[in-house]
Amino acid sequence: MPALSPVPELFRGLFDDAAVFPPGNLPVAEAVPAHRAHRAAWYADAVGPFLCGAGRLGELAAAVEGTGPLRVGLVLPGGSAELGTALAAAALFEVAGVELATRDAREAVAELDRLLPPDVPAAVELPRELLRGDGLDEVLDLLVDSAYRAKFRTGGVVAEAFPDEDELAAFLTGCAQRGLPYKCTAGLHNALRHTDPVTGFEHHGFLNVLLAAQETDRAAAAEVLAERDGEVLAKAVRELSAHQVTVIRNSFTAFGTCSIAEPLDDLAALGLLSPSPLPQEDR
Repeated sequence: MPALSPVPELFRGLFDDAAVFPPGNLPVAEAVPAHRAHRAAWYADAVGPFLCGAGRLGELAAAVEGTGPLRVGLVLPGGSAELGTALAAAALFEVAGVELATRDAREAVAELDRLLPPDVPAAVELPRELLRGDGLDEVLDLLVDSAYRAKFRTGGVVAEAFPDEDELAAFLTGCAQRGLPYKCTAGLHNALRHTDPVTGFEHHGFLNVLLAAQETDRAAAAEVLAERDGEVLAKAVRELSAHQVTVIRNSFTAFGTCSIAEPLDDLAALGLLSPSPLPQEDR
């Protein structure tokens, strides 16, 4: 009988390893062994694939040479024009998924249909300015009729990269109403909504997003996203039924984080994960 995972179902596969992306910017040669250590640790069930941009696949190939297979999520900031070349360059890896940024969702879906192997999942990201007003409904309606997830950017290196609660709630509830799965990226490596003491940026918390993922009402989702009390959120997590956990994770599938340690530390501090020794990372 297989051993039970120490990682609760709500957090399994939630943290995609984006160590080489800003603001972490870990060199590929250091990020790969760190990722392998995560995948061998007691918390491995929480860790998703290693994320790599299309332009760094050569570096990644050199870093993994002779070290065994690696599950890689391809991140294509240049859109579908990069898709064919990136898939060819990624032949050395186990491609766990593709994340494609675009300004034309219809064209992106067509290219994914044409080039992507049927067993490889993909997520389509549009600039937030194209997802305001009727644009959001148009894109989500298109994606729900496709084989692909949506992707939404929840932060970055400037204040303007962070959507407010209402904007994020519109995306989350739009997906929930359609049964459309999605992933998020950037700025979510802490569990709770907070103001960064150094930058002053308003960060969403991944725990807030998980709990808001089950909401279909925009105002209710925005209220959950605005909550800053860890005890309130931890209590809400503990009270989730197995069905609610399934609904949440069928919706919010993963997010990219440049640190694996920080989200785990936060969960341990909230009593939501066993406080076993956690990884020591350069922060």
